[in-house]
Amino acid sequence: MKELHRCTGCRDGEALDFPISMAFQPIVDITDRSVFAHEALVRGVAGEGAAWVLSRVTQDNLYSFDQACRVTALNWSAQLQLPGRLSINFMPNAVYKPELCIRATLATAKRVNFPIERIMFEVTEQEQVEDMEHLLQILRSYRGMGFITAIDDFGAAYAGLNLLADFQPDVIKLDMHLIRGIDTDSVRQVLVEAALQICRRLDITVIAEGIETLGEYTALREMGVTLFQGYLFAKPAFQALPEISFPAQ
Repeated sequence: MKELHRCTGCRDGEALDFPISMAFQPIVDITDRSVFAHEALVRGVAGEGAAWVLSRVTQDNLYSFDQACRVTALNWSAQLQLPGRLSINFMPNAVYKPELCIRATLATAKRVNFPIERIMFEVTEQEQVEDMEHLLQILRSYRGMGFITAIDDFGAAYAGLNLLADFQPDVIKLDMHLIRGIDTDSVRQVLVEAALQICRRLDITVIAEGIETLGEYTALREMGVTLFQGYLFAKPAFQALPEISFPAQ
């Protein structure tokens, strides 16, 4: 019954029953101080935080919410003339069939002239996925369509390595709790270096997210990380692209 409900929602194109907007946070490449991507972060239309928005999401409007996030992110990206890639979080439990549920995204990207090869779809490792094989099907399908695939919050749950064994995404974002205080924590250093070695062997791009201190940035940079996201560089900006502050080093 749950799958049938999703399929009906996809076919009928039901609109979300409350309005949303977006904030944007950059992911920077320190090798040339460029913008690798901007992550679209859901907000209320008055700037209410993600928690406020997500508290209004139910099983009945999950599909509509997921679709609205994609369309809203693309519309704002075009309006802001967003450089580089656009990173969109998606909910695998809201996707019935990838090739059907992607139609609104493709139509919006075409309408606003945003190339699909610049769209990165992130799924968090902490997402409570009902069917892992279904998630793998979505990721493989998105890659086949030309999208960039990413696993967010890598290292935050137990499923990470199992998921990685079955699908190697284009990008992995190291969980912020794994790298918090890494400059003074030898255990975290060992774990992150192991993750980086795995990603190099599998040709997976690594982003360190949640960077807040110069010490964290320096330690990760010395490990070979070049892509960063976090308050050290820029906080999310509501309906805008924030100004980026690069460390002097």
